[in-house]
Amino acid sequence: MPGTKTATTATAAIEATADTATEVTAAAEAAAVPAKPDNTVTLDFPIKRGAGEITEITLRKPMAGELRGVKLTDLLTLEAGAVRLLLPRVTIPTLLPHEVDQLDPADFTELATMVAGFFVRKSTREALLTA
Repeated sequence: MPGTKTATTATAAIEATADTATEVTAAAEAAAVPAKPDNTVTLDFPIKRGAGEITEITLRKPMAGELRGVKLTDLLTLEAGAVRLLLPRVTIPTLLPHEVDQLDPADFTELATMVAGFFVRKSTREALLTA
């Protein structure tokens, strides 16, 4: 039947268009979700703040003034007191000193390691990543 063939072809065309629209929508949604920055840590044990909790902490590279009162060698060796002093100055959201004290050791170590990474030159970091 000629009419049935035309209807089948039209249905196939509509399904193909729907599939393409779904793929375009999925691609748009993926593009709309920003990638998590490399300097963001998802906490294993979230910090309670008021009625909510902090589940992710983003670190920004400290400026020279934010390093006052901190020995760089202590930061590079992940000395807890030095890292504890610096974290409230460079975290987003800003952590309060008592919140830093309440961090799980694994989360604290992850943040401390990231802090130490800020003191490695870009060229050295790239060389390590390609090695």
